[in-house]
Amino acid sequence: WPGARAAAEETLRLAFIPQENPEKLLDDITVIRDYLASEIGVPVEGFVTLDHAAAIEALRGQSANISFMGALPYVLARDQIGAEVLLSEVYRGKPSYVARIFVRRDSGIEAVADLAGKSIAFADPISESGYLYPLEIVADAGLLAPGADPQSFFGRVYFAGGYQQAIQAMANGLVDAAGVSQFAELLLTPEQQSEIRWIAESEPIPAHAVIARPGLDPALQAKFVEAMLKLNEPANRRLLQHVYGPDGYVRADQAAYEPVAEVARRYGLLG
Repeated sequence: WPGARAAAEETLRLAFIPQENPEKLLDDITVIRDYLASEIGVPVEGFVTLDHAAAIEALRGQSANISFMGALPYVLARDQIGAEVLLSEVYRGKPSYVARIFVRRDSGIEAVADLAGKSIAFADPISESGYLYPLEIVADAGLLAPGADPQSFFGRVYFAGGYQQAIQAMANGLVDAAGVSQFAELLLTPEQQSEIRWIAESEPIPAHAVIARPGLDPALQAKFVEAMLKLNEPANRRLLQHVYGPDGYVRADQAAYEPVAEVARRYGLLG
């Protein structure tokens, strides 16, 4: 079987995006790498990229075969390099979630309109819940033209490098607000969680995806997908905490990601 031989000779390389503390992510990668290697039967390597754009470049240059990333970077990767979506995360029983704008309870900020001239931290310029969908919240409130420069509404805009960094900046008083995933508050301490609240949330966003570069050996890709779906089994569920902590994974529905592409076009990220 030539295909089986090719799969056996290949190393599966996984690119992870730093949604949270990179040191924790490195420990997590070791656990999931060992699980996948034992399931698939080929060596597995994992590394943390600087950001979403770097993960797409890793797939383009074939230094990564698979990447875990948000819906927006996925639709950009599909457009730029022909990447294929394999799996979607399931959180709280569904493969979708929302973005929220968080503030400190003592900030005096009650509504989105109160953010005029205020500072805000986002996760990454090519993050759906950590940038574009929070901007959509402001646009839907009639405070920012769709696709407009957010500096025309906010006083200062910062990109913190991840959900955890963005919401920590707000919780620590470095910025007035954070535009991030609904789950970002879980990356704070219980004490910090009690000191913050959200004031608005977005439309549902398709969950984070697991994607493959074009041209990946089909037999190897199929083995990877099966191994990831086995994480849903009770005996393996403890391992989910090492791949960003979802409830599980399902095979991806490509159509679910089309609304994200529409938002990306509105902000000039897709042609």
